[in-house]
Amino acid sequence: MLDFDVAQSRLAAAGKPPSISESCPLHEARGRILAQTLFATLDLPPADNSAMDGYAINYADYAPGRRFPVQQRCFAGEQPQALQQGNAIRLFTGSLIPEGADTVVMQEDGIEIDNQFEIRQLPPKGSHMRLRGEDIRTGDQMLPKGSLMRAAEMALLASQGYAEVTVYARLKVGILTTGDELIQPGQPRANQQIYNSNGTMLASLVQNMGASVVHVLHAMDTQESLQAAFSTLLADCDLILTAGGVSVGEKDLVKPAIEQYGGTLDLWRVCMKPGKPVALAHAHAKPIVCLPGNPVSAFAVFAVLVSPLIRGMQGRAQITPDVQYGRLATVKSFNDKREEFLRVRAEFNAQGQPLLKPYAQQGSGIISSLPWATGFARIPANTVVRDGDVVPYYDLQHWLA
Repeated sequence: MLDFDVAQSRLAAAGKPPSISESCPLHEARGRILAQTLFATLDLPPADNSAMDGYAINYADYAPGRRFPVQQRCFAGEQPQALQQGNAIRLFTGSLIPEGADTVVMQEDGIEIDNQFEIRQLPPKGSHMRLRGEDIRTGDQMLPKGSLMRAAEMALLASQGYAEVTVYARLKVGILTTGDELIQPGQPRANQQIYNSNGTMLASLVQNMGASVVHVLHAMDTQESLQAAFSTLLADCDLILTAGGVSVGEKDLVKPAIEQYGGTLDLWRVCMKPGKPVALAHAHAKPIVCLPGNPVSAFAVFAVLVSPLIRGMQGRAQITPDVQYGRLATVKSFNDKREEFLRVRAEFNAQGQPLLKPYAQQGSGIISSLPWATGFARIPANTVVRDGDVVPYYDLQHWLA
């Protein structure tokens, strides 16, 4: 069987990074990938300002019991006067620091009576001031090319006045499910039929990663139906994901359908559980990844094998998230000939260490385990792992984003 890490590396390299970029309004950039490195255009903060509601003074003017005449009340957005010797200027959070002031005294540390401010507790010199450029200096690199745009990145760029950003075009993904036994949710079901959950699941997983789902098609187990589906998908998509139909049964017709379009399908038996059968092909210079038809297996393969490919084709700087570690919290030992990816929920002990609790039923048909789990615990092949052992943890919050 193909080693899991080798399979992951091969799939990650199966697609090409994007070459087309476009301008995008900043407020619409969530989930997009930066196509250029961005630098600061101004200092942040752009000027010294107050971190508190309080009073600006010159530290050298202080003497015990001394009262400072309140020269001005200056709100955020207003220009303060130059501070006169022996005076104080009333400030509010975000107010500019007046020329001649070097300290802000919190309002709680003094009292104002008849426009006179008396300090009850003197803070250290320079307190409660946000200094110009203490966060970012003009010319500093803010975000590298390949960054995923999220709320935090958008806030940073907005603070610099960016109204638009250059991003890569969205990756266009097509999804194909196969099988005569599948029907769409909401349709009447005969005893021999099951509802198609793979189409909905894979579309949601793709969209959650910021890619565009162009088609979600279903083909019956006939060469004509499959060829018609591939004709549409290859014309409109950058990446095609299929579920089911790639084994060696009489009705596993995906392989010959791909060959009709000049593709050669490489069927792998990956050393992982769930999710052993995975196939990769290219047709019209576009990657086609064939996932197992079992929804749990398809979910696992997408999370740990397909998601790096998608990130690479999106142009992301980091295509493989960091793998974490946690302790198994179980009364059962695990030992399999394949690497086992247990569906687990991470719970944290008093020391903040993740405890990985496996779902009670780990069968590949247990779909109820998917919404329950927070990630996968990776159990090495041919290794006995018991309660309390430290194992790699694939946090779905990162691997599916």
